[in-house]
Amino acid sequence: MKAMGQIMCVIFLSFSLQACSVVMATKQPSKKDLNVLAVGMPRAALIAEFGPPVHTEAKDGKKYDIFRFVQGYSTGAKASRALLHGTADVLTLGLWEVIGTPTEAIFDGREVAYEVTYDENDRVATVTPLKTTE
Repeated sequence: MKAMGQIMCVIFLSFSLQACSVVMATKQPSKKDLNVLAVGMPRAALIAEFGPPVHTEAKDGKKYDIFRFVQGYSTGAKASRALLHGTADVLTLGLWEVIGTPTEAIFDGREVAYEVTYDENDRVATVTPLKTTE
């Protein structure tokens, strides 16, 4: 009877430890559409995609913005990662979390930054990568 209690305890612990990496995979940042960084795009389109710029400045008659954000992952990539972690958790009775959780902590997107200048109509004139994912 004591052995049965220990087995139940191990099973309970293995299932309660599962899913940290699964949840982390689903909560990774979303992928931003970098196609809005094209000459002629309105400033509002960039703000809608990336959020407000971290710095705005006007000099020499031109407006400059610096956008900084985390480039994340597509919905499909996040779902695939969550499915992989969930399957590995079940097959290893939760031992996969030793690998899966730190992996998700490391692969949490890349910070990128761009400087954008605008013409007199607040449309993109130039885009300068400051920090990219490449």
